[in-house]
Amino acid sequence: MHRADGSGGPDLPVLPVIQALSVVGALMILGAYAANQLRWLGPQNVSYALINTLGAGLLSFVAVVERQWGFLLLEGVWTLVSLWALLRLLGERKSGGRSPAGG
Repeated sequence: MHRADGSGGPDLPVLPVIQALSVVGALMILGAYAANQLRWLGPQNVSYALINTLGAGLLSFVAVVERQWGFLLLEGVWTLVSLWALLRLLGERKSGGRSPAGG
């Protein structure tokens, strides 16, 4: 749904949901970052990659809805890189800790 003024933005009832998704996504990414800085989780941890992937995915969705193309570029790439890391970690876990490339 779009505004009656033709601006293309969402109607007011949708804004609280979009804002909530945006805050949740940001908190997920910031939480993963803080956990990494505090050495609770590291980049080689599946939970870290999963939290980053989900948080960036939520923010990518928000960027599409809001038609924020620069933000979509940032979060879309963040999502893809995080997803790649997650799949790599899951592959290593499945193969017994070895890298799928043999490294």
